[in-house]
Amino acid sequence: MGIIVPALEAAGNRRLNSFVNGVEAMAEKATGAGTATKRARKAVAGEPGEGTVTTTARHKTSNDTTLVAPGRTRTPAATAARGGGAESVDPAELPVRPGEDPWTSEEVHELHAELISELERLQNEIDAAEAAITGLMRDSNDGAGDDQVDAGTKNISRESELALANNARDSLAQTEHALVRLEGVGFGICESCGQAVGKARLQAFPRATLCVQCKAKQERR
Repeated sequence: MGIIVPALEAAGNRRLNSFVNGVEAMAEKATGAGTATKRARKAVAGEPGEGTVTTTARHKTSNDTTLVAPGRTRTPAATAARGGGAESVDPAELPVRPGEDPWTSEEVHELHAELISELERLQNEIDAAEAAITGLMRDSNDGAGDDQVDAGTKNISRESELALANNARDSLAQTEHALVRLEGVGFGICESCGQAVGKARLQAFPRATLCVQCKAKQERR
C-alpha cells in the first residue's frame, strides 16, 4: 500500500494538471460565446408557420465546431434556432427500412424534442462533474496533511469524475451531431454503408449513425 497509493496520487495529479491546462486553454478561446444547449433549446418552440427548408438551404449547416466553454464544444446544432427546429424537417425526406412506415410530422417533433432534452441532460451532467472536480481540487489543496490513503482516495474520485465528464461530452457531441443531421441532411442514413439506419432504431436511439449490421461489424473489430 505504501508504494501503490503514492503512485496513484502522482498519476492522478498528472492527469488532473493536464485536464486543468486543457480547460484553461479552451476557456480562453471560448470568450463571448454561448453554449450549444442554450441556443438549441430555442428550437423546441420553433417559429410559427409551415413549409420546409430545401436540401440546399439546410445543407448550409456545416460540421465546423466552435469552442464555447471549458471542456465543451458546440457544433452547428445551435442552428436549430435559426432554421426553425423540427419545423424545418420534411418527414418525407427521412429514409426508412423496408417494411417500416414513413415518418410522420408528429414523430419528427417527438424525436427532435427528445434530442433537445438529451442535450440539456448531458450539459447538466457535465456541469455537475466539473463542479465536483473543482471541489476535489480544492479539497486536495486544503488537505496537505492528509495521509496517503486519504490522498489516494481523493485522486481516485477525481479520476472517476473526469471519466464521467469525458463520457458525457462524447454523448453530447453525438447528440449535437444528430440534431445537425436531422435539421440538415443525412439523418437516418448509415454513415458506413449509406443505407437506412431504420426508423425503429432511431426512435429507440436517436443518436444512432450506423445501421444494426454496420454497428455489429464495428463492435466485432
